[in-house]
Amino acid sequence: MPDAVELLRARITYDLAARCSEKQLRVIASVGFTAASVGLCFQLGADTTAALIAGIAWVALMGLVPVLVVGNRRYRAKYAARLRACGFTPVTDQSGRLRYVPPGRQLPGHGNPFTSRA
Repeated sequence: MPDAVELLRARITYDLAARCSEKQLRVIASVGFTAASVGLCFQLGADTTAALIAGIAWVALMGLVPVLVVGNRRYRAKYAARLRACGFTPVTDQSGRLRYVPPGRQLPGHGNPFTSRA
């Protein structure tokens, strides 16, 4: 039973980590970090010192974006390897996203539901 729970956790974790492409992750992080820096500037008071501090914070946060993307790539690879080791097969869904399905199964909505299975 614990193995089944860990396998389900690996599937969910992989799907959550792979729901956005790396380009989308960069855009989301960039917009979020920019908004946080602008908010910091307004919180500190809209003067030159506040703008300088917010600019330094923005540069530091933007420097984290490649680190976060590489970390997400490694995280996905770790769980993908665990799923492949358990016999799951990689399948590309209709939106082009890589998913892992259990052995002998296929993605929901694929195949003819009216055929008989032997």
